[in-house]
Parts: sequence; structure tokens; C-alpha cells
Amino acid sequence: MILHCLKKETWERVKNSAYYSSESLSAEGFIHCSPIEYFHRVAPNFKEIKEDLLLLLLEEDKIEAKVRWEDPENLGRAYPHIYGPLNLSSVTAVLPFLKDEEGT
Repeated sequence: MILHCLKKETWERVKNSAYYSSESLSAEGFIHCSPIEYFHRVAPNFKEIKEDLLLLLLEEDKIEAKVRWEDPENLGRAYPHIYGPLNLSSVTAVLPFLKDEEGT
């Protein structure tokens, strides 16, 4: 299982679609994701986002696009990148991204 974070308003707009494409797919060529065990390392990247966020729990085996586990900074931690639109049939759960008063 892997995670993808997105704005709640985005999910509401696309949840009944077959596929989802993030801004990073257009800009960088892939959709950023995280393994559950490393999400605490990427969570601070969302601290300044004021809108409500959600976490999509994805079953990697059901993702139709190519998933590559990459460690671009050579830190010994690989993160999954989805190289193509995400088929929403791979979403097994939608969870709230909870923050404290400081946004963490």
C-alpha cells in the first residue's frame, strides 16, 4: 500500500472519474506518492496548505500506470512515483490528513 496526498476539493471533483492526474504529472512526469512508513518525512511539505487535505490509500498492484520506486537523493529511502494517470479503482480508502494547531 502507498499513499498520495491531495486537496479535498480536488478529490470531490475527481472521485467519480476513472482516472486522476495531479499537477506534478504534467510538470514532472509522475504523481508523487509515499510508502506509509515514510509519510512522516513528507508530511511537513503540506504544512502551509490551508485547505483540507486527504490521503488516498492505493493498492500498488492495482495501479495501471508504471510505478517506479526511486531514491533521487540517494538517501536509502525509495518513494513510489506513478508515471501516468492514476486509475481510481486502485484507491482502497480515503483518509483525512489531520493537522495540529501548528499545521503539523
